[in-house]
Amino acid sequence: MAQTVKTMVEGGKATTGPPLGPALGPLGLNLGQLVKEINEKTKDFQGMQVPVTVIVTDPASKKYEIQIGIPPTSALLKKELKIEKGASKRKEAIAANASLEQIKKVAKMKLGSTMSYDLRAAVLEVLGTCVSMGINVDGKDPKEVQRLIKSGEIEI
Repeated sequence: MAQTVKTMVEGGKATTGPPLGPALGPLGLNLGQLVKEINEKTKDFQGMQVPVTVIVTDPASKKYEIQIGIPPTSALLKKELKIEKGASKRKEAIAANASLEQIKKVAKMKLGSTMSYDLRAAVLEVLGTCVSMGINVDGKDPKEVQRLIKSGEIEI
């Protein structure tokens, strides 16, 4: 019977310690090889928390597969804008000012893992995250940018 372990690891910096070691150690897998594979697959997301799923398909032969998810939208925005965190009081402070091109870039990264079917909808989702993080877009409130996109004044 297959066993699944889901966890978050820092991109390119997984270790044999918690959370992977204690969960997978009892299954007798080669943790060193497993961690090496995870680090190779997550190296593009350095500095971000990445969802990782390890599925042990056959515990007897120790066969497994690794699925790497996409980091949360907030983590992608923080990396893209080179900020430590969002604004703690979004209505009083602005954490950063992003360009619409940066928002599109993050939306393209998230496109396969969002509820959106197209880039326009994914951009609207990312803008929603900008609202909660206190990130303006091209000097405007992200809600205003969402309204302009929905009305057709801004083409995606």
